Amino acid sequence: MSYFSAPDGTELFYRDYGSGSPVVFVHSMLMSSDMWQHQMLHLAARGHRAVAYDRRGHGRSDDPGTGYEFDTLADDLAALLDRLELTGVTLVGHSMGGGEVIRYLARHGSDRIARIALVGATAPHLGIDPRIATALLDQLRTGYAQWVTDNAGLSFGDDLPGCHIPHLEKEATIRDWMRVSLHAAVECNRINLAADFRTEASRIGVPALILHGDHDAFAPLEISGQRSADLIPDSKLVVYENASHMLHLSHREQLNHDLQEFALTV
Repeated sequence: MSYFSAPDGTELFYRDYGSGSPVVFVHSMLMSSDMWQHQMLHLAARGHRAVAYDRRGHGRSDDPGTGYEFDTLADDLAALLDRLELTGVTLVGHSMGGGEVIRYLARHGSDRIARIALVGATAPHLGIDPRIATALLDQLRTGYAQWVTDNAGLSFGDDLPGCHIPHLEKEATIRDWMRVSLHAAVECNRINLAADFRTEASRIGVPALILHGDHDAFAPLEISGQRSADLIPDSKLVVYENASHMLHLSHREQLNHDLQEFALTV
């Protein structure tokens, strides 16, 4: 397995498939780079280099107990791009990963980045009532497994006609959620609920493709995808009908096609 070192010495797992123009994937909170395997295989088979890594405290990466804020997480991403010496990157972030993409651009600029894609991203600002946020964090600390049980169906879009996800893929996703460090889960939720990327989004200077489900319960279209499209100067919003949060599973073929086409744009 391949690892790279973050600036503070944390060892982070990554996978690197294919060759050609690079597409780098940032996964959602609670999950790992496993979520992107279908997209990586699709792009690697079509002339792209597909790279994804596990955020600290997630998947196979170290859990240092620190660094769960967007500045450090963006610096972790920068360390990967520097390690692999990638340029002309299509940078893709899902859910919380969208915030890491935006913060990376704010802290490290766009010298290595050609374009970004935000997939079901929670950016730019969820605007959650602090009392609700506190209650959610308390629930995660004391009953994380129950929270996963209660919210899995919403995430998959079980009640939506377009969200046909095989049972075993749902089980694999839940297993991924359950292996995250509880500390990382709580702290990443904390920073994500409070994050405000509105100013940073308005200063993005590369093309952005925003892909969002119209029934996303965790990043509602009106306050997430649509607002990002309104703020980012050179952006395009594509709304997936009858789609919830897990677009990489429920709308795999459409997502693969849209990412492939976007990665080829000049």
